[in-house]
Amino acid sequence: MRAAQPAPPYGRARGPEAASKAEARARRLCPVPFGLLQRPAMEKWSLMTITVLLALTVRWTVSLGSYSGAGKPPMYGDYEAQRHWQEVTYNLPIRQWYFNTSDNNLLYWGLDYPPLTAYHSFVCAYIAKLINPDWIALHTSRGYESQPHKLFMRTTVFVADLLVYIPAVILYCFSLKETSTKKKVSSALCILLYPGLILIDHGHFQYNSVSLGFALWGVLYLSYDWDLLGSVAFCLALNYKQMELYHSLPFFCYLLGKCFKKGLKGKGLVLLTKIAGTVVVSFAVCWLPFCTDMEQIMQVLRRLFPIDRGLFEDKVANIWCSLSVLIKIKNIVSPQTQLKLSFAVTFLSVLPTCIKLTVQPSLRGFKFALVSCALSFFLFSFQVHEKSILLVSVPVCLIINEIPFMATWFLLVSTFSMLPLLLKDGLLLAYTVTMLAFLSVCVASFSIFEKTSAEDLQLKPFSLSLKGYVSWFKSFPKIVRSLFLLSVTLMGILSLMSAAVHPPQRLPDLFPVSVSVISCLHFLLFLVYFNVVILWDSKNSRSQKKIS
Repeated sequence: MRAAQPAPPYGRARGPEAASKAEARARRLCPVPFGLLQRPAMEKWSLMTITVLLALTVRWTVSLGSYSGAGKPPMYGDYEAQRHWQEVTYNLPIRQWYFNTSDNNLLYWGLDYPPLTAYHSFVCAYIAKLINPDWIALHTSRGYESQPHKLFMRTTVFVADLLVYIPAVILYCFSLKETSTKKKVSSALCILLYPGLILIDHGHFQYNSVSLGFALWGVLYLSYDWDLLGSVAFCLALNYKQMELYHSLPFFCYLLGKCFKKGLKGKGLVLLTKIAGTVVVSFAVCWLPFCTDMEQIMQVLRRLFPIDRGLFEDKVANIWCSLSVLIKIKNIVSPQTQLKLSFAVTFLSVLPTCIKLTVQPSLRGFKFALVSCALSFFLFSFQVHEKSILLVSVPVCLIINEIPFMATWFLLVSTFSMLPLLLKDGLLLAYTVTMLAFLSVCVASFSIFEKTSAEDLQLKPFSLSLKGYVSWFKSFPKIVRSLFLLSVTLMGILSLMSAAVHPPQRLPDLFPVSVSVISCLHFLLFLVYFNVVILWDSKNSRSQKKIS
C-alpha cells in the first residue's frame, strides 16, 4: 500500500488540471504574454544604455585634448585652480581655506566657491595623496602638470558627471509623461550630447555637472511632488556653486505657489513650514564647520560675492559687455552704482515670470521659468562669466522635447558664445565636431525643420491674440527657418574667421567682441520669446488646477 503524499504548500498547483486552470485564469487577466510586456522595457533600457555609453565616449574623447591654461605660467587656468583648491583643502585647516595667509595666497586662485566645492576638492585631494603626494604638496605643487595627473583630474570630472548629472538626465527623460520611448531616448541623447557642458567640463576643465546635476535632481523630485527632497537637492546645488542663484527664484516661486494653492491656513502652511525647515537644516549642515564665529561666515560670503571685480569679465555675451562697445560703463559708473543698476534691471526682467509662476504654479511653467529667469540673470546681473550660460542651457535641455527647434537653436548659440574661451584653450577641433554632431542628432531625432509652426513653437495663444493685427503669421514657419539658417551660417563664418584670420592691429578683439555682441542679440530675442510663451501659456492655467 502506497504512502499518502504530503499536501503541497498553500498556493502551489496540486496537479495538471490545477495548473491548466491557473494558466487559463492568467490569460484572462493578462491576455498579452509576459515576455511581450517585458520587451518594451528591455528595449527602452537597452537604447538608454547605448545613449549613455555614447555620451561617455564623447566626454572621454574631448578630455584627451587640451585644458585651460595648459603650459601657461604663472597663473595657468581653471585646471590649476581646481588642483590648487585640492592642495589648500588637504594641507590647511578649514578655518584657513577662505582667508589670506602665508600658506594661502588668495590672489593665486583663492577658493571662491561655497563649502560643498571645498569638500569635494578635499575628497579629490585625499585620493590624489594616495596616488602621488607631489600632486597636492603645499607650495611645491604649484603649476604641477603631467600626463598621469591630467588623467587623474580628468577622471574626477568624468566620475562626478557619471554619478550626479547623467543619472538625473536619464531619470528625468524616463519621467516625461505622454511621451513615447523613442522621444524619451532622443531627448536623453540630445541633452547628454549638448556640446557646451561637455567642452567646458571635459575640455576647459570644471565641475559644472555637479551643481547642474543637483539642480536637475531638484527638478526631478518636484515633478513627483517630493518637495522636501527637491528642496534638499537645490540647496546642495546652491552650496556647490553660488551661480545656482540663477535658478533660485523659480524654485522659490513654484514651491510658494503650491503652498498658496493648498491654503496658508491648512496644508499649505504645513508644507511651507516643512520646506523652510528643510532649507535651514540643509544650509546648516553644509556650513557647519564655518559657523564657529561670524567672521568665518562673513569671509566666505565676501569670497563668494566679490563686488570689487566689476560688472563683467572678459568678453561675455550679456547686455553690459555688448553696451561697453559703445559706452564704457565701467569707466563712468562706480562699482556700487553698477551693482544697483544690474540688480534693478534683473529684478524687473524676472518679475513677470515670477508673478505668473507664483499665481499659477505648474511643472511646465516652472521649467520655462528656469530658462527665462536664468537668461535674465545672465544678460543683466552683476559679475557674469561666459560659462554662466550653462545655467540657462541645461533648463533649455529640459524642454527640448516640447520645443525642439528653438531649444536646438538656443543650445547652438550658447556654445558659440563661448568660442573665444574655447579657442584660447585649443579646443577648436572638439568644438567643431561636437557642434556638428549635436545639430545632426537633433535634426535626426526631432525633425526640427518640420516643427516651426506657431503651434510647434508654443506661440498659438500669442498668435491668436494678434489675429487681425499681424498678417505675416501665415508665413511664420518659413521666416523662422530662414532666420535659423542665417544664424547658423553667421556662426559658422565667424567661427572660421576667429580661428583662421588675424584681426587688424587696431582691433585685436574684433572677433571675440563680434561673437559676444551677436550672441547677446540672439539671447535678447530668446528672452522675449520665452517670456511670450510663459505669459500667454494657457496650459499652465489648466495644469495648475491639479496642484490645488
